[in-house]
Amino acid sequence: MLDTLAAEPADSSSDETPCSRASAAARGLELTIVVPTFNERGNVGQLVARLDAVLVDVVWQVIFVDDNSPDGTASAVKQIAALDGRVQCLHRMNRRGLAGAVIEGALASAAPYVAVMDGDLQHDESLLPTMLAALRADEADLVIGSRFLAGLGPDASALGHRRRLGSRFANWLGRRALSAELTDPVSGFFMIRRPLIDAVAPRLNNQGFKVLFDILASQPSPPRCLELPYAFRPRTSGDSKLDGGVVAHYLGLLASKLSHDVLSPRLLLFGLVGAGGVAIHLTVLRGMLRVGFAEAQLVAALTAMTSNYLINNLVTYRDRRKRGLALLTGYLRFCLLCSVGLAANVAVAAMLHEHVPIWWLAGLAGAGVGAAWNFVTTSLAVW
Repeated sequence: MLDTLAAEPADSSSDETPCSRASAAARGLELTIVVPTFNERGNVGQLVARLDAVLVDVVWQVIFVDDNSPDGTASAVKQIAALDGRVQCLHRMNRRGLAGAVIEGALASAAPYVAVMDGDLQHDESLLPTMLAALRADEADLVIGSRFLAGLGPDASALGHRRRLGSRFANWLGRRALSAELTDPVSGFFMIRRPLIDAVAPRLNNQGFKVLFDILASQPSPPRCLELPYAFRPRTSGDSKLDGGVVAHYLGLLASKLSHDVLSPRLLLFGLVGAGGVAIHLTVLRGMLRVGFAEAQLVAALTAMTSNYLINNLVTYRDRRKRGLALLTGYLRFCLLCSVGLAANVAVAAMLHEHVPIWWLAGLAGAGVGAAWNFVTTSLAVW
């Protein structure tokens, strides 16, 4: 059972002196702050200045992991890094996703402690010294900044009403899946002993946004957790990355962890989209029967195939999302490969039904073979 504690933030207002800098430097690198970014150019300089102000007597570095932001976030980081050796930029090309960015940034660290925080300035950097002090004192293995710690911190009003309700629901689901009494198991603001990430990195899912939940659920034994309240600030620039795709990925991650990682979140989402495609197919088929069965079946199949492709592109493969001409060429490959899957579906079902005349068993077997073909081949050849 997770040991959940609460503590008051420490006073981090002491002034840094040359002596404290020298003392800290003698200890070697102690803390890495990983900041995943996408279109956060205007916040980079402010965040570095705030870290410098609060991390007194600490040897730290900050790794900005940028997913090739169109606004030039990576360039802004590199300009600062050229003058400040504590700042690094991990510029990712053709890869997207907060979870993957956090994992890559943490694995690039040599510090014993790793903190994760957003680049939108909504997380309270003044909590970092208290988090670090708790880990230094061996009070916990993981310190979580909680938006919902009852009676000790403010509410999450900065989230907005709809997002606040969504966050509370996500936390409720996370607590049930983890069997843990944490108030914010999907927080994006936490500090952890780096070996805990190293140990489970191969099992972590690089899609989605809920990397803390994944780290907790992947541990072989529950870590000691300490929660600290903090004020979640209103967003001053940029847009929230939360959308329906993020919610779908989180639900897929929950199901994956409940299956002990037997089923991947991407496979689950692909299957759900496929099930929706069946419903679309039958609806279109029923509505067009008056023009003839063959014609209605063709239109229904193409409609379902198109729907499956577009939804998978938006949700299942959001980190590899295709746009422009690539969206069209990907669609043609998707249709071609799924046509082969359909032929395999029919062939397997017919062969099994010939030997074992149980229609629903033959149908499920054919559908399973077709779905497996579609998932594997389109994952490799389309996305």
